[in-house]
Amino acid sequence: MNKKLSNSRRDFIKTTGKAGLAAGLSLTVLPSIAAGNPVINGNAPFGEDIPYEQQPLGYAYTALEPVIDAMTMEIHYSRHAAAYAKNLAEAVKAEGVDTGKEKLVSLLGRISKFSAKMRNNGGGHYNHEFFWKSMRAVSDTNAPQGALADAIIKDFGSFDAFKTQFTDAGKNRFGSGWAWLVLNKDSKLVIGSTPNQDNPLMDTSELKGTPLLGLDVWEHAYYLKYQNRRPDYIAAWWKLVNWDLVSTRYSK
Repeated sequence: MNKKLSNSRRDFIKTTGKAGLAAGLSLTVLPSIAAGNPVINGNAPFGEDIPYEQQPLGYAYTALEPVIDAMTMEIHYSRHAAAYAKNLAEAVKAEGVDTGKEKLVSLLGRISKFSAKMRNNGGGHYNHEFFWKSMRAVSDTNAPQGALADAIIKDFGSFDAFKTQFTDAGKNRFGSGWAWLVLNKDSKLVIGSTPNQDNPLMDTSELKGTPLLGLDVWEHAYYLKYQNRRPDYIAAWWKLVNWDLVSTRYSK
């Protein structure tokens, strides 16, 4: 074969290969953008990747005692949280969401396009899956370390000041809701709360950012042990925070 012709053929294959790769990328990336995936610093999506289905708890119902009793954990996980997962499954089917193509975190980023049932149960399911992983067995010397600890001191002044502000967000949330530590679009740690089962990933939320830590302050999370003493529940809950995981969320 003529050498010049052979080189031209190779150049053609390389060029068309690159074009094919670009076309393939556009098919996978552009639908993600079109679906409204939230982005931070050009990376989509943000937020923890949580499946649509309820996951195994990961520890026994007794694992968080004495802070959270076994009966509360069992009822919370097997009834309340399970109901959110069941209702979410119904909502995505009824509203035509292809769960094989769109992650839950992406759906939450455009939750305003869906029904109240999707919003309440999509948030309820996500929040609880996030919450279970945020806790571990009681530790009396529980505090963050490393880069997260430095960031907390930088943005709140001290760990104690951070705890006070977060506690206030939880105990002052009127009715039912959640307290959150989030990383906002300016890479700053921010504390806030959301009502009901809303969360900072939702386009409807006033508090926006990547959730690092969340606390359930619905009465079903604490009433059997603490009755109406929400501040006591929050004060005890600090012994359960899985700071290793929160630090991993922050580093990501």
